[in-house]
Amino acid sequence: MSTTTTNKTVLKGGEFLVKETPFNQVYTKNEITEEQTMFGQTAADFINNRVFPNIQKIDKQDPALTIALMQESAELGLLGASVPEEFGGMGVDVATDTVINEEMGKGHSFAASYAAHTGIGTLPILYYGTEKQKADYLPGLVDGSIKAAYCLTEPGSGSDALGAKSKAVLSEDGKHYVLNGQKMWITNGGFADIFTVFAKIDGDKFTGFIVDAKSEGISLGSEEDKLGIKGSSTRQVFFNNVLVPVENVLGEIGKGHKIAFNVLNIGRYKLCVLALGGSKKSCSNAVKYANERIQFNVPISSFGAIKHKLAEMAIKIYACEAATYRTAGLLDDMISDLAAKGTDKVQAKLIAAEEYSIECAILKVFGSEVLDYVVDETVQVYGGTGFSEEYPAARSYRDARINRIFEGTNEINRLLSVGMLVKKAMKGEVDLFTPAMAVQKELMSVPDFGADSSDDYFAAEKKALKNAKKAILMTAGAGVQKFAQAFEKEQEIIMDISDMLIEVFVSESLLLRTEKLVSIKGAEACALEIDITKTYLSDAFERIQISGKHAVSSFNDGDVLRVMLSGLRRFTKYDAVNTVATRRRIADKLIADNQYSI
Repeated sequence: MSTTTTNKTVLKGGEFLVKETPFNQVYTKNEITEEQTMFGQTAADFINNRVFPNIQKIDKQDPALTIALMQESAELGLLGASVPEEFGGMGVDVATDTVINEEMGKGHSFAASYAAHTGIGTLPILYYGTEKQKADYLPGLVDGSIKAAYCLTEPGSGSDALGAKSKAVLSEDGKHYVLNGQKMWITNGGFADIFTVFAKIDGDKFTGFIVDAKSEGISLGSEEDKLGIKGSSTRQVFFNNVLVPVENVLGEIGKGHKIAFNVLNIGRYKLCVLALGGSKKSCSNAVKYANERIQFNVPISSFGAIKHKLAEMAIKIYACEAATYRTAGLLDDMISDLAAKGTDKVQAKLIAAEEYSIECAILKVFGSEVLDYVVDETVQVYGGTGFSEEYPAARSYRDARINRIFEGTNEINRLLSVGMLVKKAMKGEVDLFTPAMAVQKELMSVPDFGADSSDDYFAAEKKALKNAKKAILMTAGAGVQKFAQAFEKEQEIIMDISDMLIEVFVSESLLLRTEKLVSIKGAEACALEIDITKTYLSDAFERIQISGKHAVSSFNDGDVLRVMLSGLRRFTKYDAVNTVATRRRIADKLIADNQYSI
């Protein structure tokens, strides 16, 4: 779907760090089809015409309204977009689902209800249900007659999901499991018809169950009074001797962790997509207000300080979009390849999500932090009115905050991205050791700061990016060598390395997108995209150097530290960019269009 290039090399998850990707083999948002655009427009019309006019009512927790809107979205096919047609869905690919969810991400609290139903509410059954379970539940989940919620978190187990205390004991007649426990922060908990619940059988076999929400013994706590996403139902769920038929065990007994963790891979990707949509909406609000607000007889959008904010929003959003759609292409390519070899498409999607779990974790962190940046600066652009609930900036600010906690905290995802990469290297799935050793040898050589003689338009950027990858290999390699098996306990160092990894993946995705666009339209027609790319990379290489400096300084000193710091400076070198001029040009485009329009 993404490209038709022959002899295409599809990278494994995490291999972007040690292998190059030709620009013509990357998927970009610029390539979405007319049909995909129509899917996105359907979602956009629904959000604009049905959700936004009711946004204040939704925020006051009118459950009947949310349920009605869920039903309307089902009638438009939005609840079952990614569910196979045999169960009443549309069976769209990842890229199309991304286009849809980007628009749905603009829906504030409703987006949370929608995402919980279509994501963690539906996917466990789609991926791990028996054929009977799929036939019993998926059609209802698609047509809206069944609403779903996901019960994993407990008072004593958040990030440590396997520390759950909920228990399930087989009844004497062997027909039911008797479920006891407490779950908290359950999105859609107040109106869900079914719960996916995780509990331990015999005290240690972590297992998933499909539980009828109307079962005797289930009770709900009061609605949580939350900081943001106030319109979504969030309640505690209590299970007191609830009888769950044995045929409602989801997946294999004792393998519930596979359901929980693998569904989160897709969930993390989708969260980034939703955050991307929210970022675009908030940026457009900021641009419009900056054009309307008059100070000193001119719109505040004419001031350099405001232009800087608007441009930086756009730069981060565009970079996030590049990384997101690149990953959509990776997922769809692997799914298509597996399906062509005979793998069931649903299973192929699950396999692909697991393969690119590193990229999904990166996107979750980056997308949620881009959204946080955008909504924070939107409040600042609005000034005093941004602090008022009468204007949209306040709601965006509040609603965004949860995304750094949802689907595993950003701290957990930072640790996971590096941890999973190291594990892949240890298993021989990704060769990090050979290039890491080469970097160590290069550190002892005389640096080459000569100009690149290539006539490639982006030669300097490619060279700088290749070197930035060396900075990560040097830092991570030294850390693993120093701490060996204890490396996983050095969380501060791992967090710094993760930040470097995120910057490299996003920077490369952005560069590849722009390079591909230039190859089609020419550099002159892509001047704005080139400005965005050069500005982002200029700042990214500085951030990579700072993160690397923090990491290596924590476990080195003397001559070794001096060599590594010198290496970091060498590996993050990039020619100076007039970012004042580039940001002004970027902002001027938004101001002229009165919205995010890149």
